[in-house]
Amino acid sequence: MAELDKHADLEERRAQAHLGGGEARIKKQHDKGKLTARERIDLLLDKGSFQELGTFVRHQSRDFGMEKNRPYGDGVITGFGKIHGRLVYVFSQDFTVFGGSLGQSHAQKICKVMDLAMENGAPVIGLNDSGGARIQEGVVSLGGYADIFLRNTLASGVVPQISAVMGPCAGGAVYSPAITDFVFMVKDTSYMFITGPNVVKTVTQEDVTFEELGGTTAHAIKSGVAHLACENDADCLARIRDLFAYIPQNCEDPPPTRETSDPSDRKDEALNTMVPDNPNKPYLITDVIKAIVDDGQFLEIHPDFAGNIVVGFAHLGGRSVGIVANNPANLAGVLDIDASVKGARFVRFCDAFNIPLVVFEDVPGFLPGTDQEWRGIIRHGAKLLYAFCEATVPKVTVITRKAYGGAYDVMNSKHIRGDLNFAWPTAEIAVMGPKGAVEIIYRRQLKEAEDPEAASEAFIEEYRDKLANPYVAAEHGYIDDVIAPSDTRSRLIAGLEMLQNKVVNNPKRKHGNIPL
Repeated sequence: MAELDKHADLEERRAQAHLGGGEARIKKQHDKGKLTARERIDLLLDKGSFQELGTFVRHQSRDFGMEKNRPYGDGVITGFGKIHGRLVYVFSQDFTVFGGSLGQSHAQKICKVMDLAMENGAPVIGLNDSGGARIQEGVVSLGGYADIFLRNTLASGVVPQISAVMGPCAGGAVYSPAITDFVFMVKDTSYMFITGPNVVKTVTQEDVTFEELGGTTAHAIKSGVAHLACENDADCLARIRDLFAYIPQNCEDPPPTRETSDPSDRKDEALNTMVPDNPNKPYLITDVIKAIVDDGQFLEIHPDFAGNIVVGFAHLGGRSVGIVANNPANLAGVLDIDASVKGARFVRFCDAFNIPLVVFEDVPGFLPGTDQEWRGIIRHGAKLLYAFCEATVPKVTVITRKAYGGAYDVMNSKHIRGDLNFAWPTAEIAVMGPKGAVEIIYRRQLKEAEDPEAASEAFIEEYRDKLANPYVAAEHGYIDDVIAPSDTRSRLIAGLEMLQNKVVNNPKRKHGNIPL
């Protein structure tokens, strides 16, 4: 009988833990359009795979009446499970318990699963929904955050780290997601900021709402802190699951492959006319990408930020690849500060986790102007250059149209260890565009010409024939082949297959000093 009582006691305690902050607070969470911490885990992981750790952990605080309120779990659910059959570690903050605030025990639970993730070489996913540091616990709450930050930093480049911001994330709490590899946010219910609207009002006299200051509009479009803005909790968790089709378990594992019925030698004749004859006419680079990759499936990352460059994941011949592409439909595909930083971070993630890089290049140069110069386009542009130079994964470039100036060098040129560099017949590779070049080279002739406009057109055509075409670069060996656009898929797949065992070692050092 006593044994039965103990079993009943266990089940009762477990039921209490699963109830979190109670029915009333769970209802309040649902009324806001948010799922509970446990519901989120259930949607994120393969059905029935979650194994909880630390179910009965409680805080040890005795101040401010805290000793009278010691719910199980201490506001965070931690454990491990599977996504697509692969091991992952997860923590999910429970806003129904102390507003998801972080205290010492709460932090220790998170640190435990992060340590397990490192020891076992598996990704860690944080579902953030927290009011911040638990004020009643004082400095140990701050210490708990720092313990997490250290683990985020040490895990960087070792195991993938994904953050979902599914509620408030303020103050010091924002730095953990900022160190991780990908940040997902939920529209209308999540926000991130260092200081809230009230403090902003006091210090700067600005009137700003939570959403304006730190919502998805602020961070998915303006700041670039968030990689994806999702419609709701379920959409956010589904997108995280989608990401796992492309990324490996850790820095020593290869990325996942998948079966495809899309033929490796498939030709898409539409690619032959996708680049307009008029070099100043835009086109969507995503149309090019989807016509080439397996089954037209492309998972774009940062789709709402710095649209002049496109980054994301796809498969080619069943192999996972990271794609970096200039987008002529946005700012003519020019590289500016935001595009450079966006591209550099993505390149470094792919390199850290053995994901080959495929570059589609159509870039007229770096964005000129005082705003860009004064805000450091030189330093920020160098980040993208550094990232490509440093990367040792297979790197393949396809120049679809413009490759001008220093931007030609930066976008994975042969000179910075591009393994295979292809060009379409429409490629223009030169120091600058024909019009600008003619105005410099033929300045005197244009001044003396009876019809300067006609003379300019003739000189532009001569410049294109002599320099602004792919064959001059091919003669020098900077381009490995000029290919028909419709052959791009087969050439990329064959090239990546050839490069699958590539080994390149950078010079021995503690670490480089990227121009931050």
